Amino acid sequence: MKFWTAHLRPGSASVLVREAFSWGAFLFGPLWLLVHRAWVPAVMALAVGVGIVRLAQDSLVPVLFAVYALVIGFYGNDFRRFGLERRGFALVHVLAARNEEAALARLLAARPELAGDIAGEIPVTRIAGSGMPGGLPA
Repeated sequence: MKFWTAHLRPGSASVLVREAFSWGAFLFGPLWLLVHRAWVPAVMALAVGVGIVRLAQDSLVPVLFAVYALVIGFYGNDFRRFGLERRGFALVHVLAARNEEAALARLLAARPELAGDIAGEIPVTRIAGSGMPGGLPA
């Protein structure tokens, strides 16, 4: 079972963020944070990366960069949540589900009033969790 946090802002699509290690953040660091619009953490991560290169001894740079990448990987989704909060998204639910579609279905079960808003923003296949429109078996 995986855990997801649901973030909502009036007039915007809901955002589900998984609570897990982020391979994208681990591999791409500040670039991944910029893509997810986590501006403040991205600038801070970039500053730390530059600081490692400029201030550390040459023999320590690979070790420090490995630790740096691990930290960003473990906290990447938390940094993403921070960016969502700064943009006005509210954390409304923590959901346990096997995948994003099941988490979205649980969100709709817990908050049925969101169905109209989400239906206009997310394709039916994502809501239904199947490959065919309207939830028909594939």
